[in-house]
Amino acid sequence: MWSVTTTADRFPQGLHRHRPFVHSLVDILLDDETAVGLARLAGRGEEGALKILVLGGDGFCGWPASLHLSAAGHEVVIVDNFSRRRIDEELGAQSLTPICSNSQRRAAWREVSGREIRLAVIDLAADYDRLLELLRVEKPQVIVHYAEQRSAPYSMKSPAHKRYTVNNNVNVTHNVLCAIVESGLDIHLVHLGTMGVYGYGTAGMAIPEGYLGIRVDGEQGELREEILYPTHPGSIYHMTKVLDQDLFAYYAKNDALRITDLHQGIVWGTSTTQTRLDERLINRFDYDGDYGTVLNRFLVQAAIGYPLTVHGAGGQTRAFIHIQDMVRCVELAIANPPRRGERVKIFNQMTETHRIRDLAALVSRLTGASVENVPDPRKEASENELRVVNDSFLDLGLSPITLTEGLLEEIAQTAAKYRERVDISKIPARSLWTKDLRPGVPAAYRHSAKQ
Repeated sequence: MWSVTTTADRFPQGLHRHRPFVHSLVDILLDDETAVGLARLAGRGEEGALKILVLGGDGFCGWPASLHLSAAGHEVVIVDNFSRRRIDEELGAQSLTPICSNSQRRAAWREVSGREIRLAVIDLAADYDRLLELLRVEKPQVIVHYAEQRSAPYSMKSPAHKRYTVNNNVNVTHNVLCAIVESGLDIHLVHLGTMGVYGYGTAGMAIPEGYLGIRVDGEQGELREEILYPTHPGSIYHMTKVLDQDLFAYYAKNDALRITDLHQGIVWGTSTTQTRLDERLINRFDYDGDYGTVLNRFLVQAAIGYPLTVHGAGGQTRAFIHIQDMVRCVELAIANPPRRGERVKIFNQMTETHRIRDLAALVSRLTGASVENVPDPRKEASENELRVVNDSFLDLGLSPITLTEGLLEEIAQTAAKYRERVDISKIPARSLWTKDLRPGVPAAYRHSAKQ
């Protein structure tokens, strides 16, 4: 008999007030409708089809990735505890786009594609036994791991948010690794990491893909080695990704697990080929100061006549990737796994770099929005250069979607369509890295922000 657990006691204050999503795993996995759908899928005999668990498959990256992999012919099972939806309730924020419930999303996908995506509701950070049983029952060939609290600002909001981010992210990753070993299955783990593990500086060189060649003077002459590129995380969130990286290196060495770590840049855009097929499949579009990514935030600000908020001088240079390229990169990583016994395969999952003030200027030219430099709530360099090696995905055939005004106009239209859903009070970035910093609020809004 499957146990039913909740996660209310594990969230920062405020989340526990809301009714948890509680289900019996056996009801989710073994209902008659699902069995029929699986029989239909098995009957297609699609060459190269894999069973893939997408951890965090209801989220901003996980949902479009689940659709993309299902459309490619794979059997997809989403594993999620809907913590991101509860965080919306905690913050009093909502996606700019009206996202449907996960059951409605999966039903819509079944209607438009004829394909089934199943769901298992598990708190992966706390319910190790249910995770292990899921692996033993489903026997997946691949696990795609998105199941971590993904916001740097949220991770810095308070001591409670810092502890939650560490407890959740590190425990999820270690539980997954430990369960793969205990299951005895040969599973390829693909993890969504972040370029932020490197920090944001080049040290006079292009950042390599995970490993740095070094030369050391030894007793018997010069020694050459490759080590993990030195880390320089800029938030508690980024620190958890550093800890993930060390866990991966250990389990690849000790247990010969096959692991791919994708060091991803900032995602821009919100739609993919699959999410455009039906309004019910629409993806999240976050614009708030904790979860909104910078370019998407700029476009929402422009849509409602709010100043484009550039933190500090805007000299921060960051790596970016379009959301369609993100799902394509995951597919390429799955198709090109490391062999057992190999070290962790690391890709820099980004396609271009941009300085923040340059992005603001581009959006301003496109929309006519004003630009305002506001206090930077983060403890970071005001200016940095960033050069990144990303040859691996290019060599595998990725044709990057780069930032153009045409694509920006498409996103701007989405922002304009749902502008009535914007809560202006949620736009400023108010999570402070240290107490001596100030929120990133435009001058005209500072009085109302204090109320």
